Amino acid sequence: MSSLALALASFLVQAAPSQLAAPSPSTSAAPVPATIDARTRAAIEAVAYDYLDGQLEGDPQRVARALHPDLAKRAVVGAGPTAREVFPLRRMSADELIELTRQGALKTPKEQWNRSVRVLDVTGTAAVVRVETPWFVDYFHMGRFGERWLIVNALWFNKPQPA
Repeated sequence: MSSLALALASFLVQAAPSQLAAPSPSTSAAPVPATIDARTRAAIEAVAYDYLDGQLEGDPQRVARALHPDLAKRAVVGAGPTAREVFPLRRMSADELIELTRQGALKTPKEQWNRSVRVLDVTGTAAVVRVETPWFVDYFHMGRFGERWLIVNALWFNKPQPA
């Protein structure tokens, strides 16, 4: 066991019960998000649709303009330890996603598009967004850089497909 884990375990054993008690309901509830202004919502949705529609159209430039160059796109894989890591992730960079789009990995005739975008929260220069297609669900962390919103992080889930 690492020294950090031992220190944490020692702290938890020695902590007074009041330090470990769950917060009271009045202090544990998340604040109700403020109403998202229409222009901000529209700007965020436009970026999310560039991401989705760019992939469905096979348009790498449209996808690229939605992404921060240092995008961290990940998916949880497997249900247990692998030889490489205990909590396995599939990782994808902005460049890899743009190349997959260039190859037409998700190119789909427009009449078959079925996608949605939902802005979940916006605070200052940060936003959380959920996007969905028949193939995947992504959760984005977006950042506002000046007047421009970009996808900084994405956690995705591949939906099971019928055989």
